[in-house]
Amino acid sequence: MPSPIDTAERRALLDDLLQRTSRTFALAIPLLPEPLHNEVGLGYLLFRIADTLEDAERLNRDRRIEQLGRWIELLKAPSVEQAQELAAHWSENPPSDNDDYNDLMRHTRDVVAALLEREPASQAILAKHVIRSAEGMAATLKRADEQGGFRLGTIDQLREYCYHVAGIVGEMRLPESEAAAALDNDSRAFGEALQLVNILKDAPDDAHDGRVYLPSDAPREDIIELARTDLRASVRYAKNLRAAGAAPGVVAFAELPRRLAEETLDTLGSTTDRKVSRETVARVLADTLASAGIEEAAP
Repeated sequence: MPSPIDTAERRALLDDLLQRTSRTFALAIPLLPEPLHNEVGLGYLLFRIADTLEDAERLNRDRRIEQLGRWIELLKAPSVEQAQELAAHWSENPPSDNDDYNDLMRHTRDVVAALLEREPASQAILAKHVIRSAEGMAATLKRADEQGGFRLGTIDQLREYCYHVAGIVGEMRLPESEAAAALDNDSRAFGEALQLVNILKDAPDDAHDGRVYLPSDAPREDIIELARTDLRASVRYAKNLRAAGAAPGVVAFAELPRRLAEETLDTLGSTTDRKVSRETVARVLADTLASAGIEEAAP
């Protein structure tokens, strides 16, 4: 087990874990001003622990549901001591085939310690929405076979799943976040869009692991069009942030995932590649920063 560390070391550790367990959000979250940078980065890791348990390749269905339940119970009454027990269990029994995800699980104590360092209002909001998401994941797993494989049969089931794992994230409002009321109408669609793009991109790998998210009753082109429709809502989201006077980093944080998602959809429709190139990511990042009036990326 890792040894206890102080607050500054913990912040550096969590920033490193964010970079190793995220793709798009490892680029977007550092654009945020404080305290949002710290809060949203912590929120990402809390959700990632739940995601890791949902997808845990080394656990069967019942074990995944059980471990999600333990995570939910911990978040209902956060405790460093209880988090240490879970971290020790996950260190001895790594749930994932991804070493970086397993390293995050080994540092559950530090993630929970960081949560407890936040103001009570922030703690409550973060825990509430991660619990809601984890409960939705567990509900999906209850429809799975013994090994955790499942197939979503309809668009409605797909959208329900996207809501649990991404739409809820869009609804999360931290204290004093900007333009909250103006964003409400588009937050769910924004989260759904990003999740749909991930599902489309990762469909072959997910199917290999027994998870089929794309329903057989809908052509793939219809799912792509739904994602594009949702992404148009995310354009309004950024416009509302600007109109409310949000900081440039907040606007860029909202714009970057949308622009990368659009590039991914274009790539899926025109080539056999499933990921945008590093050159494209660099170009989109530079364009996003320029549009938001930021001269260079945050370190």
